[in-house]
Amino acid sequence: MSALVQLLESRLAPLAPTLLEISDDSSQHAGHAGNTGGGHLSAKIVSNCFFGLSTVARHRAVYSLVADLMPHTIHALSLTVKTPEEL
Repeated sequence: MSALVQLLESRLAPLAPTLLEISDDSSQHAGHAGNTGGGHLSAKIVSNCFFGLSTVARHRAVYSLVADLMPHTIHALSLTVKTPEEL
């Protein structure tokens, strides 16, 4: 597991995810225009914290936990956010 994945896992802990899958996709995006050197990550997060929230509100909840990491440590973060009932 990469250090970047571990960092993201720790940052997302307050969401108390029942499922958390993170992949580091950085190697697929090396050298593309606009990349400030940060990593490209994908995360699937399942949490009861998302109950009653729109998709936009769910994304905002996640981004609020990692805002200081963007765009230098994390350049891009692709999210799939669900409640356990939505699986």
